[in-house]
Amino acid sequence: MTTPFTAPYTVTIGDINYGRHLGNDRALVIFQEARIRYLESFGLSEGNIGEGKGLVVVEAGCRYLREVFLHDELEVQVTLGEVQGKKATFLFAVTRKGDGQQVLSGFAAILAFDYAERKVAELPEPFLAACLK
Repeated sequence: MTTPFTAPYTVTIGDINYGRHLGNDRALVIFQEARIRYLESFGLSEGNIGEGKGLVVVEAGCRYLREVFLHDELEVQVTLGEVQGKKATFLFAVTRKGDGQQVLSGFAAILAFDYAERKVAELPEPFLAACLK
């Protein structure tokens, strides 16, 4: 595993469901926002993780540990986990700043994708070099 990257996230009204807490679908949005910031910290993006390749999420999951409410200030920790062949996995741990409790955890498995050729590609060296520090 790599050194964790931490991104802030403030829960907005769009994240709240009819139960007045975080909607279950919003965890993936929170994970994506943190992943975007993580990649940007290396000068990369989801559309270009190096060598003109982008990324596609092929599997994702999350565990809901505690309720999350409107205006909660969260810290989202992103770590690059297992890298195997053309696949890599991002790991997420989300903590509420107010009480320090972990509220969510999850993962997103990605593949590098060559959008010009419309096919899966090798993970580019710039991505690996940046993220495996």
